[in-house]
Amino acid sequence: MGLVIKNIIPVTGNVITEEMIAYMRKYLSPDTELRSVQIKVGPPSIECEYDEAVCAPDVLRLCKEAEEEGCDGIFINCYGDPAVKAAREYVDIPVFGGFEPSLHLSMGLADKIAIISVMNNVLPMIEGNVARAHLDGRVCCVRSIDIPVEDLQQHDKLVKALIAEAVEAIKVDGAQAVSLGCTAMVDVTEDVQAGLMELGYEIPVIEAAQAAVMLLELEAKMHLKQSRITYMRPPER
Repeated sequence: MGLVIKNIIPVTGNVITEEMIAYMRKYLSPDTELRSVQIKVGPPSIECEYDEAVCAPDVLRLCKEAEEEGCDGIFINCYGDPAVKAAREYVDIPVFGGFEPSLHLSMGLADKIAIISVMNNVLPMIEGNVARAHLDGRVCCVRSIDIPVEDLQQHDKLVKALIAEAVEAIKVDGAQAVSLGCTAMVDVTEDVQAGLMELGYEIPVIEAAQAAVMLLELEAKMHLKQSRITYMRPPER
């Protein structure tokens, strides 16, 4: 019997399509199941700290449900990692958002990593995640393409904007790899990487959702889960 990874969509808006989910699971083992569920109470998209806080209660509810269903891992489908640390305290199976897996994978491919996300108002949130993860020395910049999450399905517009911002990150900030800073930026990695190659920049471009589900699959297969020294159980009251 294969593994089961629960894909929790932490927004109420229609931002994740079936095509996106198919792309996310592109490299998973054929017998690994990706089950998707969406919160019922929360913001239509996550573009600031407030949005993260509002979605957290329903995200945690779905995390507990996933554990009770017997799932092997949980992907909270957002680059901002909403409620990820709280979920690790709450359940006994591996939990990732999009931020950490993408950065872990990138760091094995380059020394200086650019994160390119959606709107300017998400940048402080991502910069805060970088600081808390002590990755300041490896992340050379956090940039935005000024496109809201709801408009990311405009494929050609998204690819063009990502290439342009990646070139600036390379020229100005010394970037050597790109982490796409929104889990709704799917099915564009190959086109962005090819566009950069045409301009003479041979660098990896990492899609966060794929990185997350692959790392969850790996940890589940290795029977790994979060440390109870780092992520202590919430005290009983």
